[in-house]
Amino acid sequence: MRAQFVLSEIGVGLRRNLTMTFAVVVSVALSLALFGGALLMREQVSTMKDYWYDKVNVSIFLCNKNDAKDAPECAKGAVTKEQKDQIKTDLEKMEAVETVHFETADEAYKHYQEQFGDSPMAGNITPDQMQESYRVKLDDPQKYKVVATAFAGRDGVQSVQDQRSILDQLFELMNGMNLVAIYVMILMLVIALILIVNTVRVSAFSRRRETGIMRLVGASGFYIQAPFIMEAAVAGLIGGVLACGMLLGGRYFLIDGGLALQDKLLVINFIGWDAVLTKLPLVLAIGLLMPAVAALFALRKYLKV
Repeated sequence: MRAQFVLSEIGVGLRRNLTMTFAVVVSVALSLALFGGALLMREQVSTMKDYWYDKVNVSIFLCNKNDAKDAPECAKGAVTKEQKDQIKTDLEKMEAVETVHFETADEAYKHYQEQFGDSPMAGNITPDQMQESYRVKLDDPQKYKVVATAFAGRDGVQSVQDQRSILDQLFELMNGMNLVAIYVMILMLVIALILIVNTVRVSAFSRRRETGIMRLVGASGFYIQAPFIMEAAVAGLIGGVLACGMLLGGRYFLIDGGLALQDKLLVINFIGWDAVLTKLPLVLAIGLLMPAVAALFALRKYLKV
């Protein structure tokens, strides 16, 4: 097979169906950009989970004199020194517990002022209103229920809270956004496949005279089909390159420049460039192979060779 002939046929096909080729490139680029974005979002969520789950604590809040009036769990009164000592002793005996830190009401008030000092409500809070608590770090964050079961409802304990529950709400939101991106990606992928099939069909119909002559002179089926398949592959590859550019540009704009989330949201451990670069070969491979396979099946139906 002469490579020059195949390349010339690819150029002719792309020029004849320039509008549809452009539509294929755009739809492939958008669908693959969404695909890559969904992969990166999943990796971002996984990175954040690994980073934060290792840092979160289980908090055992103790009853104070204000809770004794308002909270049913503290109906027996504020926590006593004996109860605090017993809670600490029991915590240190648990195999799941790695470290135990006691936070006084004054320390809790100081942390509250650091975080919410600008809030109008901050001036109405006094140290005696803050709760003493034990901050418990577990060797495995998944073992939260062991601590919760052992201390929830105990005399002197107002509540047991797992900080993971707060993070899980954020992760659920991010996973929801990821699912939306996947659904849109699937829709764009279907549209791209339909456009590819139609483009190949129109291209084959417009060159039916040439393909008829090639059949008469004994050209093989693959020799006739190759230009159409490669046209689709080239269009898909261009779309894949554009998708890679979108992923690189999106990562730079959102994290490093433009919005500069990396500088504004210091509490989030963002994925690095290596995570993006490792996804690009997969995006390019799908961009190249998906249109080629779609064209191959389209030709079996619309181009009888």
